[in-house]
Amino acid sequence: MESGSVTTPFGRRPMTLGMLASQASARKIEPGQSIEKWKLYRALCEAKPLLGITDRALAVLNALLSFYPKGELSEENGLVVFPSNAQLSLRAHGMAEQTIRRHLAILIEAGLLIRKDSPNGKRYARKEQGGEIREAFGFSLAPLLVRAEEIERLAAEVVAERLHLQRLRERLTLCRRDIAKLIEMALEEGAAGDWSDIHLLFRAIVERLPRSPSAEQVAAALDELELLREEIVNQLEMQVKTQIQSGNAQHYERHIQNSNPQPITELEPSFETKQGATADDQSAGRAEPIARIRKDEGRDGYVPVVNPASVVSGTLKSFPLGLVLQACPEIAAYGPQGSVDTWRDLMVAAVVVRSMLGVSPSAYEQACEIMGPENAATVMACVLERAGHINSAGGYLRDLTRRAERGEFAIGPMLMALARSNSPVRGKTG
Repeated sequence: MESGSVTTPFGRRPMTLGMLASQASARKIEPGQSIEKWKLYRALCEAKPLLGITDRALAVLNALLSFYPKGELSEENGLVVFPSNAQLSLRAHGMAEQTIRRHLAILIEAGLLIRKDSPNGKRYARKEQGGEIREAFGFSLAPLLVRAEEIERLAAEVVAERLHLQRLRERLTLCRRDIAKLIEMALEEGAAGDWSDIHLLFRAIVERLPRSPSAEQVAAALDELELLREEIVNQLEMQVKTQIQSGNAQHYERHIQNSNPQPITELEPSFETKQGATADDQSAGRAEPIARIRKDEGRDGYVPVVNPASVVSGTLKSFPLGLVLQACPEIAAYGPQGSVDTWRDLMVAAVVVRSMLGVSPSAYEQACEIMGPENAATVMACVLERAGHINSAGGYLRDLTRRAERGEFAIGPMLMALARSNSPVRGKTG
């Protein structure tokens, strides 16, 4: 733009103070100042969230820059480009002219372009006899040159914020993985602690994160999860130290060797027997009945009831009812009055599900004798969740019962896998 000149828009478009300020700013170009136009355009693409421009507006600006004949923007080379809307449409991959006009207005409002209109509103250039351009009417790119340093600074801020968010997400993902596997290990190894409540607290923190969280939201969740992880590790380390100090080195060595080597997606790794239970003890214990059968009035089937005197030490350990219902929510609809509030309700619901899935009474009774009534009901809840993937529920239950009898089946990994698949935040940030 000529020094000291002010240009007003053609036709009914009004003049604004913002336009006047942009024109005043565009006259502050330093002598000899220049910048590579495509480098500046890349910085604009990074800084677009802070500049308030859209992808489509950037596409129009890209087309305008392609009409600038030199590789570097400078006042010596002129800063006005004057393509028609039809030419712009071709360079903008066929964008409609009405859309082009709208996005040109956005670029002008953002202070990245200045409209330099001719007396009749057309875009053209007057040339000297030697072919040099004496005056051009169209769009001035002077604001880009004046604001080049500011644009590059804003782009650097956006890149730094994106890298910061990426690092926070990586730390969050690692922390989530650590906590999930520590809780699963604690459940499998029978570590002391209210792991069901800890797991629910863990899920509550994760579920508070929106689908596209900001850096502040990720940082807040990460602080909570790191504290939770530290608490879990401290609790587990204290139990390990207690075992070492007790002098029970033989038990500790067996504990390490029997840890589940299979990945967490396996549904049937080996299960644990209680310390001190020998093979003969287990065989003798299983010969005794561990449940008595009582007719449940108003229900089709029998509900197993625990006989505490007959529970043997080799029985599978049971898990908190809250964790079972979180992993297997469908079983609740089959409980008394359509809900499951106690273990008794779960066992009643399991009998209804057994009948519905075609599992014979003898197969379910055998499962109760081998696994225990609570665990048999838990397995039926898991079978219901996976019913669409199981051809014969009765055969599947008998197979799990045989594997439990041989010490080759544990419920924990099955529950944790279902809990993850039923989580409402599956597939989010982290």
